[in-house]
Amino acid sequence: MSPVEFTVEQQIAPQWQKRPHVVVLGAGASRAAFPNGDKNGRRLPLIKDFVSTLGLEALLRSEGIPPPYDDFEGIYSDVASAPDKARLKRNIEDRVFDYFVRLELPDTPTLYDHLVLSLRPKDFVATFNWDPFLWQAAERNYHFGAAPQLLFLHGNVAVGYCEACKEVLSRFRTCSKCGRIATPSPILYPVKQKNYQSDPAIASHWLSLQEQMQRALTVTFFGYGAPQTDVEAVRLLRHGWGDAAARSMEETEIVDIRPESELLQTWEPFIHSHHYRICDSFYDSNIASHPRRSCEGIWARVAEARFVERGEFPRSEDFAALRCWFKPRIDAENVA
Repeated sequence: MSPVEFTVEQQIAPQWQKRPHVVVLGAGASRAAFPNGDKNGRRLPLIKDFVSTLGLEALLRSEGIPPPYDDFEGIYSDVASAPDKARLKRNIEDRVFDYFVRLELPDTPTLYDHLVLSLRPKDFVATFNWDPFLWQAAERNYHFGAAPQLLFLHGNVAVGYCEACKEVLSRFRTCSKCGRIATPSPILYPVKQKNYQSDPAIASHWLSLQEQMQRALTVTFFGYGAPQTDVEAVRLLRHGWGDAAARSMEETEIVDIRPESELLQTWEPFIHSHHYRICDSFYDSNIASHPRRSCEGIWARVAEARFVERGEFPRSEDFAALRCWFKPRIDAENVA
């Protein structure tokens, strides 16, 4: 064994890295995870096909809003700002919430199960998505490998909050500390000028994300386009990461199918020199290549100039086989 290698066997051993891996998910992550839809075939919408996926065309036409319908953010912004469209605004919001709350994970392991199992409780996943998949994956794997900490930047249909205890719970679940029923998460609908401070729950998740980005050894942007219309979100992310020139030992990772030149232009403020990775599949990412050891692998490669061996988990197996593969890593963590 070469002393410059960081082998799979070495990665299984108890690890020392306490700094978090922060993952930021956009709509492209859920679309990549469920290209054929959820358990019942319901498709995950993107902004361009949002209206058609949710079947909102007839509703919009009946209210005198003609096509094209490929800019849901623009359509909703106009509706939300029109005093005479209050009823239409409520109808759109009800239809959107009803669509997303019905989404279900398949019974077999999914990309989101792989994501949750590949991170540790010290790590953070922040999502812009309303869909319940990340929460559902964390819930059904928590008893085995715990879960990374979850942040919901636009709210989420699966979660609620105990306002008294400041706890995030499943929607409508009773708080174990005070016995109160959780308040459903607010949903931040797409408008051109977003106010992330308008709701205390969403504001607290943004504050946590910024704090953890400051501490992070690495950040992965997965399927998030940093849209020009969401200037405030990008500003908050940049504030959390800080000056890229000062992040000489950290690495920025982008998982996206867009051309590299376009991605580099978008994410340049988050990249120190050559300390970045771009891949078009989650399964080529640092997370999937070094499950539960991504920060150790990055440190070995960037700070110690070592060759880091990939340790990929089985993708097409059932939960029993998947958890069997992860068990040595989790056992080592519990001993440490």
